[in-house]
Amino acid sequence: MRVRKSAADRRAEITRAALSLAFELGPDRVTTGLIADRLGLTQPAIYKHFPSKEDIWRAATGNLCDKIDGNIAEAAKEPRPDIRLRKLVTDHLRLLQDNPALPDIMVMRDPDGGQSDLRSQVRASMAGFRQALTRAIGEARAGGLYRADIDVGDCAALIFGVIQSLVLRLLHLRAPGDLLQEGERLLELQLLLFAGPGEHQCDMS
Repeated sequence: MRVRKSAADRRAEITRAALSLAFELGPDRVTTGLIADRLGLTQPAIYKHFPSKEDIWRAATGNLCDKIDGNIAEAAKEPRPDIRLRKLVTDHLRLLQDNPALPDIMVMRDPDGGQSDLRSQVRASMAGFRQALTRAIGEARAGGLYRADIDVGDCAALIFGVIQSLVLRLLHLRAPGDLLQEGERLLELQLLLFAGPGEHQCDMS
């Protein structure tokens, strides 16, 4: 006997399908018809849960932003700033690996301008992420974990650059499989340049 899914489960299924198609085809090419075909549903079944495609993107984007914000809040529980920094970066890389359409959504273009508020929402969450990185680096420098002569803003830009380089590779190769592993490797190389006296061994405890 086929179990009927709850409205919440069906909505989540639709947004996941939209994100999967967005990574495969690009957000601008995703239609409710393609989403319905992917899920074996009819278009009216999609519209039952989302009156418009814009509503699908709004739900999907809100979910991604909630995850970004949640990662920031979870990392904030870590008192040691250098470990917090690693957690911020690795959790974000894991989010990108699991949701590779996120970069596409950030640069999505809509001739009618209807996606601008969605892009702004993602960028606001990413601004919070960057602020959390900067704060962790500043605290690590103040605590002697990182060199006293480094510029906090420059260090945050370098860490963000590691993430951006991986995002560009993701957009080009469309292969998120090793993003986290490669990101962790590059992050450790970058953090070696920040390390203060006695901190040159990577401490992952």
